[in-house]
Amino acid sequence: MAAVYKTLSGHSKKDATANGVPVKKNKQRVLILSSRGITYRHRHLLNDLYTLLPHSRKDAKLDTKTKLYQLNELADLYNCNNVLFFEARKGKDLYIWMSKAPNGPTVKCHLQNLHTTSELHFPGNCLRGSRPILSFDATFTSSPHLTLIKELLIHIFGVPKGARKTKPFVDHIMGFTIADGKIWIRCFEIRETTISKAESRTQPADTETAEKETIKAAGEKGDTKIGLIEIGPRFILTPIVVLESSFGGPVIYENKEFVSPNQIRSDMRLSKAGRYNRRSEQQIERKAKKGELGLQTGKERPFGELEDRVLFA
Repeated sequence: MAAVYKTLSGHSKKDATANGVPVKKNKQRVLILSSRGITYRHRHLLNDLYTLLPHSRKDAKLDTKTKLYQLNELADLYNCNNVLFFEARKGKDLYIWMSKAPNGPTVKCHLQNLHTTSELHFPGNCLRGSRPILSFDATFTSSPHLTLIKELLIHIFGVPKGARKTKPFVDHIMGFTIADGKIWIRCFEIRETTISKAESRTQPADTETAEKETIKAAGEKGDTKIGLIEIGPRFILTPIVVLESSFGGPVIYENKEFVSPNQIRSDMRLSKAGRYNRRSEQQIERKAKKGELGLQTGKERPFGELEDRVLFA
């Protein structure tokens, strides 16, 4: 069918050149897999991303967490040049490795505030296999490591034209925003609705505002309004380190402000232990005071010199 389609559409080798200059094709394929020990919510996120990225390939779980260089061999086996690896630890924490196989670089991020598509129950929806529009915050150009992360996100989440299982439609947007040193990722549907007569009468008088809110459609459809409706999933990535090569090599960037969840849980346990120790010391001090005053139960209070039984003995 592919050969018939190319023949009927009239594509040839000459179409691959523009003004005598060959056009470089964007050939990106993503390998998505996880480690052992992921929870059901992590698995649902992996399935959501696999559905949103038609140029991705999903593989079975990786048995090891130390020999990550084996992912380069898997990527070469499946003819993929990008790797998205989910590493689960202690059944609670989830780390995401984004790598450009086989030469790198690699970015390790901590995933937080995960909400899958099935949890959110948003009314938005998009066509399976459609291509997204990637929207990046202007903060990505403020520092070199953020620019590198932006380029890596483009290679992973940007679906190339004519890729496997893609459809020639663009009906959703993936937004990447930086706030508090974290990358907030959201997915929205581009919904186009026809403006009713009642809404057209109440349009703002300002022409610039009207142009932003409405877009005139061709034909007899009239005016249409474009809005964004969230689809899901939504999650937050905290960059930890950037490595020069694929799953190894020297560290290019390290986030000094990142605190591991193990350290946070340890501090919480220590704070609870400190409160328990203070309560125990207060109980010991209270018992000692009662013993000095002779108010402890089960023990006879010593007689004082001014008591009746001593004076009138």
